[in-house]
Amino acid sequence: MGKYRVCVRVALFIAILLFGYACKESGKNEDDGAVHADSLSALSQSTDSLGADSLIAKTDSLGKPIKYSTAVDSSKIVHNFSLSDSVHITRPYQRKDIKVKALYLTGWTVGLSARLNYFIDLANKTEINSYVVNIKDDDGFVAYKSNLTAVNNIKGWVNAYNVEKVLEAFHSNDIYIIGRLSCFKDPVLAEARPELAVKSKKGGVWRDPAGRAWLNPYNRDVWKFIVDIAKEAVNKGFDEIQFDYVRFANDGDYKDMDFSQYTEKKYEAIANFLKYAKEAMPNVKISADVFGIICVSSGDTEGIGQHLEHVGKDIEYLSPMVYPSHYALGQVINGTTFSKPDLEPYKVIYNTLMKAKSRIALVPQYKAQMRPYLQDFTAKWIGPGNYKSYGAMEVRQQIQAVYDAGYEEWIFWNAANRYSADAYLHPELYKVTPKVIAADSVNASKKTVVVTPKKILLLPILLPKKLP
Repeated sequence: MGKYRVCVRVALFIAILLFGYACKESGKNEDDGAVHADSLSALSQSTDSLGADSLIAKTDSLGKPIKYSTAVDSSKIVHNFSLSDSVHITRPYQRKDIKVKALYLTGWTVGLSARLNYFIDLANKTEINSYVVNIKDDDGFVAYKSNLTAVNNIKGWVNAYNVEKVLEAFHSNDIYIIGRLSCFKDPVLAEARPELAVKSKKGGVWRDPAGRAWLNPYNRDVWKFIVDIAKEAVNKGFDEIQFDYVRFANDGDYKDMDFSQYTEKKYEAIANFLKYAKEAMPNVKISADVFGIICVSSGDTEGIGQHLEHVGKDIEYLSPMVYPSHYALGQVINGTTFSKPDLEPYKVIYNTLMKAKSRIALVPQYKAQMRPYLQDFTAKWIGPGNYKSYGAMEVRQQIQAVYDAGYEEWIFWNAANRYSADAYLHPELYKVTPKVIAADSVNASKKTVVVTPKKILLLPILLPKKLP
Protein backbone atom coordinates (compact mmCIF):
# COMPACT_ATOMS: atom_id res chain seq x y z
CA MET A 1 0.00 0.00 0.00
CA GLY A 2 2.88 2.37 0.83
CA LYS A 3 4.50 1.85 -2.58
CA TYR A 4 1.12 2.36 -4.26
CA ARG A 5 0.63 5.72 -2.53
CA VAL A 6 4.10 6.89 -3.54
CA CYS A 7 3.42 5.91 -7.17
CA VAL A 8 0.11 7.77 -7.14
CA ARG A 9 1.74 10.86 -5.68
CA VAL A 10 4.55 10.83 -8.22
CA ALA A 11 2.08 10.33 -11.08
CA LEU A 12 -0.08 13.18 -9.79
CA PHE A 13 2.91 15.49 -9.53
CA ILE A 14 4.04 14.73 -13.09
CA ALA A 15 0.49 15.23 -14.40
CA ILE A 16 0.24 18.63 -12.72
CA LEU A 17 3.64 19.67 -14.01
CA LEU A 18 2.64 18.64 -17.53
CA PHE A 19 -0.54 20.67 -17.15
CA GLY A 20 1.52 23.72 -16.22
CA TYR A 21 3.54 23.45 -19.40
CA ALA A 22 0.46 22.69 -21.47
CA CYS A 23 -0.81 26.14 -20.49
CA LYS A 24 1.86 27.64 -22.76
CA GLU A 25 0.88 27.79 -26.40
CA SER A 26 3.81 28.70 -28.64
CA GLY A 27 5.75 29.88 -25.63
CA LYS A 28 2.82 31.87 -24.24
CA ASN A 29 1.97 31.99 -20.58
CA GLU A 30 -1.80 31.60 -20.52
CA ASP A 31 -2.35 31.32 -16.78
CA ASP A 32 -3.93 34.26 -15.05
CA GLY A 33 -1.16 34.49 -12.47
CA ALA A 34 -1.60 38.18 -12.11
CA VAL A 35 -2.75 39.07 -8.63
CA HIS A 36 0.21 40.40 -6.70
CA ALA A 37 -0.38 37.99 -3.86
CA ASP A 38 0.52 34.43 -2.96
CA SER A 39 -2.44 32.59 -4.44
CA LEU A 40 -2.27 28.86 -3.92
CA SER A 41 -1.90 27.26 -7.32
CA ALA A 42 -3.48 23.94 -8.21
CA LEU A 43 -0.03 22.47 -7.88
CA SER A 44 0.36 23.54 -4.27
CA GLN A 45 -3.15 22.56 -3.26
CA SER A 46 -3.23 19.16 -4.92
CA THR A 47 0.24 17.76 -4.33
CA ASP A 48 1.10 16.17 -1.01
CA SER A 49 4.65 15.73 0.26
CA LEU A 50 6.57 13.31 -1.91
CA GLY A 51 8.68 11.43 0.60
CA ALA A 52 10.54 11.78 3.85
CA ASP A 53 12.91 14.46 2.58
CA SER A 54 10.18 16.74 1.27
CA LEU A 55 10.61 20.32 2.42
CA ILE A 56 6.90 20.95 2.87
CA ALA A 57 4.94 20.22 6.02
CA LYS A 58 1.16 20.25 5.75
CA THR A 59 0.57 21.37 9.33
CA ASP A 60 0.10 24.71 10.99
CA SER A 61 1.61 26.00 14.23
CA LEU A 62 -0.93 23.96 16.21
CA GLY A 63 0.15 20.76 14.48
CA LYS A 64 -3.15 20.54 12.62
CA PRO A 65 -3.63 20.08 8.87
CA ILE A 66 -3.42 23.37 7.04
CA LYS A 67 -6.71 24.93 6.04
CA TYR A 68 -6.24 27.45 3.26
CA SER A 69 -8.03 30.26 5.00
CA THR A 70 -7.14 33.38 6.93
CA ALA A 71 -9.72 32.59 9.61
CA VAL A 72 -8.26 32.34 13.10
CA ASP A 73 -9.81 30.43 15.99
CA SER A 74 -10.25 33.25 18.50
CA SER A 75 -10.47 30.80 21.41
CA LYS A 76 -6.82 29.91 20.86
CA ILE A 77 -5.55 33.47 20.53
CA VAL A 78 -3.61 35.16 23.32
CA HIS A 79 -4.99 38.68 23.51
CA ASN A 80 -3.36 41.85 24.86
CA PHE A 81 0.12 40.40 24.46
CA SER A 82 3.25 42.46 24.01
CA LEU A 83 4.51 42.88 20.46
CA SER A 84 8.03 43.47 21.72
CA ASP A 85 10.19 40.42 21.12
CA SER A 86 13.48 42.36 21.41
CA VAL A 87 14.72 40.72 18.24
CA HIS A 88 18.33 41.37 17.32
CA ILE A 89 20.15 40.40 14.15
CA THR A 90 22.70 37.87 15.35
CA ARG A 91 23.71 36.19 12.08
CA PRO A 92 26.86 37.60 10.51
CA TYR A 93 25.20 39.46 7.64
CA GLN A 94 27.24 40.00 4.50
CA ARG A 95 25.85 42.37 1.90
CA LYS A 96 25.98 40.86 -1.56
CA ASP A 97 26.16 43.26 -4.46
CA ILE A 98 24.64 41.64 -7.54
CA LYS A 99 22.50 42.80 -10.41
CA VAL A 100 19.27 41.01 -9.56
CA LYS A 101 17.49 39.07 -12.30
CA ALA A 102 14.75 37.30 -10.41
CA LEU A 103 11.47 35.41 -10.43
CA TYR A 104 8.89 35.38 -7.64
CA LEU A 105 8.19 32.06 -5.86
CA THR A 106 5.56 31.21 -3.26
CA GLY A 107 6.39 29.42 -0.05
CA TRP A 108 4.37 26.46 -1.26
CA THR A 109 6.45 26.22 -4.43
CA VAL A 110 9.81 26.09 -2.66
CA GLY A 111 8.29 23.68 -0.14
CA LEU A 112 8.11 20.99 -2.83
CA SER A 113 11.50 19.39 -3.45
CA ALA A 114 10.90 18.77 -7.15
CA ARG A 115 9.78 22.35 -7.77
CA LEU A 116 12.65 23.74 -5.71
CA ASN A 117 15.12 21.66 -7.72
CA TYR A 118 13.54 22.82 -10.96
CA PHE A 119 14.05 26.49 -10.13
CA ILE A 120 17.59 25.89 -8.88
CA ASP A 121 18.33 24.14 -12.16
CA LEU A 122 16.76 27.01 -14.09
CA ALA A 123 19.02 29.50 -12.32
CA ASN A 124 22.09 27.37 -12.95
CA LYS A 125 21.34 27.27 -16.69
CA THR A 126 20.19 30.84 -17.31
CA GLU A 127 20.66 34.51 -16.44
CA ILE A 128 18.36 34.10 -13.42
CA ASN A 129 20.48 34.67 -10.32
CA SER A 130 17.87 35.48 -7.67
CA TYR A 131 14.44 34.55 -6.39
CA VAL A 132 11.88 36.43 -4.32
CA VAL A 133 10.44 34.00 -1.76
CA ASN A 134 7.59 34.66 0.65
CA ILE A 135 8.33 35.33 4.30
CA LYS A 136 4.78 36.46 5.03
CA ASP A 137 2.07 36.82 2.41
CA ASP A 138 -1.06 38.96 2.49
CA ASP A 139 -3.00 36.11 4.08
CA GLY A 140 -1.15 37.15 7.24
CA PHE A 141 0.71 33.91 7.90
CA VAL A 142 4.47 33.58 8.14
CA ALA A 143 5.29 30.79 5.68
CA TYR A 144 7.56 28.82 8.01
CA LYS A 145 7.91 28.07 11.70
CA SER A 146 8.53 31.31 13.56
CA ASN A 147 9.99 31.51 17.04
CA LEU A 148 8.62 34.98 17.72
CA THR A 149 6.29 35.14 20.71
CA ALA A 150 3.97 37.64 19.01
CA VAL A 151 3.59 35.41 15.94
CA ASN A 152 2.96 32.30 18.02
CA ASN A 153 0.43 34.06 20.24
CA ILE A 154 -1.80 34.64 17.22
CA LYS A 155 -1.01 31.23 15.67
CA GLY A 156 0.42 33.23 12.83
CA TRP A 157 2.57 30.78 10.89
CA VAL A 158 2.16 27.77 8.63
CA ASN A 159 4.82 25.26 7.69
CA ALA A 160 4.79 25.88 3.95
CA TYR A 161 8.51 25.16 3.76
CA ASN A 162 11.58 24.41 5.85
CA VAL A 163 13.27 27.79 5.68
CA GLU A 164 16.73 26.64 6.74
CA LYS A 165 16.86 23.80 4.20
CA VAL A 166 15.45 25.87 1.38
CA LEU A 167 17.85 28.76 1.92
CA GLU A 168 20.77 26.35 2.22
CA ALA A 169 19.78 24.77 -1.11
CA PHE A 170 19.63 28.14 -2.84
CA HIS A 171 22.82 29.50 -1.32
CA SER A 172 24.82 26.37 -2.11
CA ASN A 173 24.05 27.21 -5.75
CA ASP A 174 25.05 30.88 -5.34
CA ILE A 175 21.47 32.09 -5.71
CA TYR A 176 20.51 35.36 -4.01
CA ILE A 177 17.27 35.21 -2.03
CA ILE A 178 15.00 38.16 -1.36
CA GLY A 179 12.39 37.65 1.34
CA ARG A 180 8.97 39.12 0.52
CA LEU A 181 7.07 40.35 3.58
CA SER A 182 3.51 41.63 3.32
CA CYS A 183 3.11 44.53 5.72
CA PHE A 184 -0.28 46.11 6.34
CA LYS A 185 -2.53 43.62 4.58
CA ASP A 186 -2.48 41.15 7.47
CA PRO A 187 -5.92 39.88 8.51
CA VAL A 188 -4.44 37.47 11.07
CA LEU A 189 -2.98 40.14 13.36
CA ALA A 190 -5.78 42.58 12.56
CA GLU A 191 -8.42 40.08 13.72
CA ALA A 192 -6.45 38.98 16.78
CA ARG A 193 -5.70 42.55 17.84
CA PRO A 194 -8.49 44.77 16.47
CA GLU A 195 -7.04 47.82 18.22
CA LEU A 196 -4.19 47.58 15.69
CA ALA A 197 -6.57 47.48 12.72
CA VAL A 198 -7.92 50.31 10.59
CA LYS A 199 -11.14 51.61 12.15
CA SER A 200 -14.44 52.47 10.52
CA LYS A 201 -16.07 55.86 11.03
CA LYS A 202 -19.23 53.90 11.79
CA GLY A 203 -17.45 52.14 14.65
CA GLY A 204 -15.58 48.85 14.82
CA VAL A 205 -13.02 47.51 12.37
CA TRP A 206 -13.00 48.70 8.76
CA ARG A 207 -13.12 45.90 6.18
CA ASP A 208 -12.36 45.69 2.47
CA PRO A 209 -14.85 44.20 -0.05
CA ALA A 210 -13.59 40.69 0.76
CA GLY A 211 -14.29 41.23 4.46
CA ARG A 212 -10.63 41.46 5.44
CA ALA A 213 -9.35 43.73 8.16
CA TRP A 214 -6.16 45.72 7.50
CA LEU A 215 -3.47 46.82 9.92
CA ASN A 216 -3.18 50.53 10.65
CA PRO A 217 -0.03 51.87 8.94
CA TYR A 218 0.11 54.73 11.45
CA ASN A 219 0.47 52.38 14.43
CA ARG A 220 4.05 52.05 15.69
CA ASP A 221 3.33 48.72 17.40
CA VAL A 222 2.41 47.35 13.99
CA TRP A 223 5.74 48.63 12.64
CA LYS A 224 7.58 46.79 15.40
CA PHE A 225 5.75 43.53 14.67
CA ILE A 226 6.62 43.70 10.97
CA VAL A 227 10.27 44.58 11.50
CA ASP A 228 10.71 41.84 14.12
CA ILE A 229 9.58 39.28 11.53
CA ALA A 230 12.05 40.80 9.07
CA LYS A 231 14.88 40.56 11.59
CA GLU A 232 14.10 36.92 12.29
CA ALA A 233 14.14 36.28 8.54
CA VAL A 234 17.58 37.86 8.23
CA ASN A 235 18.80 35.62 11.04
CA LYS A 236 17.49 32.62 9.14
CA GLY A 237 19.54 33.56 6.09
CA PHE A 238 17.59 35.83 3.72
CA ASP A 239 19.87 38.13 1.74
CA GLU A 240 17.41 41.01 1.45
CA ILE A 241 14.04 42.07 2.82
CA GLN A 242 11.33 43.18 0.40
CA PHE A 243 8.29 44.88 1.91
CA ASP A 244 5.06 44.38 -0.03
CA TYR A 245 1.61 45.84 0.69
CA VAL A 246 3.52 48.73 2.20
CA ARG A 247 0.50 50.95 1.79
CA PHE A 248 -3.01 51.77 2.90
CA ALA A 249 -5.95 49.78 1.50
CA ASN A 250 -7.18 50.87 -1.92
CA ASP A 251 -10.35 48.78 -2.35
CA GLY A 252 -13.74 49.32 -0.76
CA ASP A 253 -15.18 52.33 1.02
CA TYR A 254 -11.89 54.06 1.72
CA LYS A 255 -13.73 57.22 2.80
CA ASP A 256 -15.07 55.24 5.76
CA MET A 257 -11.57 54.65 7.15
CA ASP A 258 -11.11 56.68 10.32
CA PHE A 259 -7.70 58.33 10.59
CA SER A 260 -9.01 61.52 12.18
CA GLN A 261 -6.63 61.32 15.13
CA TYR A 262 -3.52 61.49 12.92
CA THR A 263 -1.92 64.65 11.53
CA GLU A 264 0.72 62.74 9.59
CA LYS A 265 -0.07 62.42 5.89
CA LYS A 266 -0.47 58.89 4.52
CA TYR A 267 2.64 59.09 2.37
CA GLU A 268 4.59 60.40 5.37
CA ALA A 269 3.49 57.40 7.45
CA ILE A 270 4.68 54.94 4.78
CA ALA A 271 7.96 56.76 4.23
CA ASN A 272 8.53 56.94 7.99
CA PHE A 273 7.83 53.22 8.35
CA LEU A 274 10.51 52.44 5.77
CA LYS A 275 12.90 54.82 7.51
CA TYR A 276 12.16 53.06 10.81
CA ALA A 277 12.83 49.67 9.21
CA LYS A 278 16.12 50.88 7.77
CA GLU A 279 17.25 52.31 11.09
CA ALA A 280 16.37 49.00 12.77
CA MET A 281 18.33 47.02 10.14
CA PRO A 282 21.01 49.46 8.95
CA ASN A 283 23.24 46.87 7.30
CA VAL A 284 20.46 44.88 5.61
CA LYS A 285 19.36 45.59 2.06
CA ILE A 286 15.73 46.68 1.99
CA SER A 287 13.40 47.01 -0.98
CA ALA A 288 9.73 47.90 -1.30
CA ASP A 289 7.02 47.00 -3.83
CA VAL A 290 4.88 49.92 -4.96
CA PHE A 291 2.11 50.49 -7.48
CA GLY A 292 3.47 51.17 -10.96
CA ILE A 293 1.04 54.06 -11.37
CA ILE A 294 2.91 56.15 -8.76
CA CYS A 295 5.69 56.55 -11.32
CA VAL A 296 3.19 58.45 -13.45
CA SER A 297 0.82 60.07 -10.94
CA SER A 298 1.85 63.22 -9.13
CA GLY A 299 1.84 63.06 -5.36
CA ASP A 300 -0.14 60.37 -3.56
CA THR A 301 -2.98 60.55 -6.08
CA GLU A 302 -4.25 57.07 -5.24
CA GLY A 303 -4.43 57.87 -1.50
CA ILE A 304 -2.52 54.73 -0.51
CA GLY A 305 0.52 56.42 1.01
CA GLN A 306 2.89 55.83 -1.90
CA HIS A 307 4.47 59.05 -3.15
CA LEU A 308 7.38 58.41 -5.52
CA GLU A 309 9.49 61.32 -4.32
CA HIS A 310 9.24 60.12 -0.70
CA VAL A 311 8.85 56.34 -0.62
CA GLY A 312 12.38 55.55 -1.82
CA LYS A 313 14.42 58.02 0.20
CA ASP A 314 15.75 55.60 2.82
CA ILE A 315 15.88 52.14 1.24
CA GLU A 316 18.09 50.48 -1.36
CA TYR A 317 15.54 49.42 -3.98
CA LEU A 318 12.10 50.37 -5.21
CA SER A 319 10.13 47.77 -7.18
CA PRO A 320 7.23 49.42 -9.00
CA MET A 321 4.79 46.84 -10.35
CA VAL A 322 4.76 48.17 -13.90
CA TYR A 323 2.61 45.41 -15.39
CA PRO A 324 1.18 46.68 -18.70
CA SER A 325 -2.10 44.90 -17.92
CA HIS A 326 -2.61 46.96 -14.78
CA TYR A 327 -2.81 50.32 -16.50
CA ALA A 328 -6.18 51.75 -17.48
CA LEU A 329 -7.21 51.79 -21.11
CA GLY A 330 -6.22 55.18 -22.45
CA GLN A 331 -3.57 55.73 -19.76
CA VAL A 332 -1.18 58.59 -20.46
CA ILE A 333 2.41 57.67 -19.58
CA ASN A 334 5.23 60.14 -20.04
CA GLY A 335 3.22 62.15 -22.55
CA THR A 336 2.15 59.13 -24.60
CA THR A 337 -1.42 57.82 -24.64
CA PHE A 338 -1.81 54.05 -24.54
CA SER A 339 -5.28 53.03 -25.67
CA LYS A 340 -4.54 49.39 -24.83
CA PRO A 341 -1.41 49.26 -22.63
CA ASP A 342 -1.21 45.47 -22.43
CA LEU A 343 -0.57 45.30 -26.18
CA GLU A 344 2.57 47.44 -25.93
CA PRO A 345 4.78 46.02 -23.17
CA TYR A 346 8.04 47.62 -24.32
CA LYS A 347 6.67 51.14 -24.65
CA VAL A 348 4.70 50.97 -21.40
CA ILE A 349 7.67 49.77 -19.35
CA TYR A 350 10.14 52.12 -21.02
CA ASN A 351 7.98 55.24 -20.67
CA THR A 352 7.04 54.44 -17.08
CA LEU A 353 10.66 54.04 -16.01
CA MET A 354 11.82 57.12 -17.92
CA LYS A 355 9.10 59.20 -16.28
CA ALA A 356 10.13 57.89 -12.86
CA LYS A 357 13.78 58.58 -13.59
CA SER A 358 13.08 62.19 -14.55
CA ARG A 359 11.20 62.76 -11.31
CA ILE A 360 13.72 61.05 -9.05
CA ALA A 361 16.54 63.08 -10.58
CA LEU A 362 15.02 66.19 -9.00
CA VAL A 363 15.06 64.74 -5.46
CA PRO A 364 18.33 65.41 -3.59
CA GLN A 365 20.01 62.30 -2.14
CA TYR A 366 17.30 59.92 -3.32
CA LYS A 367 18.62 56.51 -2.30
CA ALA A 368 16.51 53.80 -3.96
CA GLN A 369 17.49 52.23 -7.27
CA MET A 370 14.74 51.01 -9.60
CA ARG A 371 14.21 47.27 -9.82
CA PRO A 372 10.77 46.86 -11.43
CA TYR A 373 8.35 43.96 -11.24
CA LEU A 374 7.50 42.85 -14.78
CA GLN A 375 4.67 40.78 -16.24
CA ASP A 376 4.90 37.08 -17.14
CA PHE A 377 1.19 36.27 -17.22
CA THR A 378 -1.72 36.75 -19.59
CA ALA A 379 -4.42 39.18 -18.46
CA LYS A 380 -7.52 37.66 -20.04
CA TRP A 381 -9.82 39.50 -17.66
CA ILE A 382 -9.16 42.77 -19.52
CA GLY A 383 -11.38 41.47 -22.29
CA PRO A 384 -10.95 40.41 -25.92
CA GLY A 385 -8.91 42.85 -27.96
CA ASN A 386 -7.44 44.54 -24.89
CA TYR A 387 -4.87 41.91 -23.94
CA LYS A 388 -2.31 39.74 -25.63
CA SER A 389 -0.86 36.37 -24.69
CA TYR A 390 2.39 36.90 -22.83
CA GLY A 391 5.33 34.57 -23.40
CA ALA A 392 9.04 34.67 -24.12
CA MET A 393 8.83 37.49 -26.67
CA GLU A 394 6.94 39.77 -24.30
CA VAL A 395 9.33 38.89 -21.48
CA ARG A 396 12.36 39.90 -23.57
CA GLN A 397 10.65 43.11 -24.71
CA GLN A 398 10.13 44.15 -21.10
CA ILE A 399 13.70 43.31 -20.14
CA GLN A 400 14.97 45.36 -23.08
CA ALA A 401 12.81 48.28 -21.97
CA VAL A 402 14.41 48.16 -18.52
CA TYR A 403 17.88 48.21 -20.04
CA ASP A 404 17.02 50.98 -22.50
CA ALA A 405 15.70 53.10 -19.63
CA GLY A 406 19.11 52.83 -17.99
CA TYR A 407 18.40 50.21 -15.34
CA GLU A 408 19.94 46.78 -14.89
CA GLU A 409 17.73 44.78 -12.53
CA TRP A 410 14.28 43.21 -12.79
CA ILE A 411 11.85 40.71 -11.24
CA PHE A 412 9.10 38.80 -13.02
CA TRP A 413 5.76 38.02 -11.42
CA ASN A 414 3.44 35.09 -11.94
CA ALA A 415 1.26 34.20 -8.96
CA ALA A 416 1.18 30.50 -9.88
CA ASN A 417 4.94 30.47 -10.58
CA ARG A 418 4.52 29.19 -14.14
CA TYR A 419 7.10 31.17 -16.05
CA SER A 420 8.14 31.41 -19.70
CA ALA A 421 11.34 29.49 -19.10
CA ASP A 422 12.47 29.59 -22.72
CA ALA A 423 12.85 33.37 -22.43
CA TYR A 424 15.70 32.78 -20.00
CA LEU A 425 16.97 29.47 -21.39
CA HIS A 426 17.18 30.67 -24.99
CA PRO A 427 17.33 34.49 -25.02
CA GLU A 428 19.25 34.36 -28.31
CA LEU A 429 16.04 33.24 -30.01
CA TYR A 430 14.38 36.51 -29.06
CA LYS A 431 16.88 39.05 -30.35
CA VAL A 432 15.45 42.53 -30.68
CA THR A 433 15.63 44.68 -33.79
CA PRO A 434 15.50 48.40 -32.93
CA LYS A 435 12.93 50.43 -34.82
CA VAL A 436 12.62 54.19 -34.55
CA ILE A 437 9.39 55.33 -32.93
CA ALA A 438 7.85 58.73 -32.34
CA ALA A 439 9.78 60.80 -29.84
CA ASP A 440 8.58 60.71 -26.27
CA SER A 441 8.75 63.61 -23.85
CA VAL A 442 11.98 62.47 -22.23
CA ASN A 443 14.36 61.22 -24.90
CA ALA A 444 13.68 61.62 -28.62
CA SER A 445 16.42 59.19 -29.59
CA LYS A 446 15.10 56.16 -27.74
CA LYS A 447 13.93 53.22 -29.80
CA THR A 448 11.44 50.46 -29.27
CA VAL A 449 11.92 46.85 -30.28
CA VAL A 450 10.31 44.46 -32.69
CA VAL A 451 10.88 40.89 -31.63
CA THR A 452 11.10 38.24 -34.31
CA PRO A 453 12.04 34.83 -32.92
CA LYS A 454 13.92 32.54 -35.26
CA LYS A 455 12.01 29.58 -34.01
CA ILE A 456 9.96 28.60 -30.99
CA LEU A 457 11.48 25.57 -29.31
CA LEU A 458 9.51 23.05 -27.35
CA LEU A 459 11.47 22.71 -24.16
CA PRO A 460 11.87 19.39 -22.40
CA ILE A 461 10.33 19.16 -18.97
CA LEU A 462 13.11 19.80 -16.48
CA LEU A 463 12.68 17.24 -13.76
CA PRO A 464 15.31 16.51 -11.13
CA LYS A 465 17.34 13.39 -11.76
CA LYS A 466 15.83 11.81 -8.70
CA LEU A 467 12.33 12.50 -7.46
CA PRO A 468 12.16 13.21 -3.74
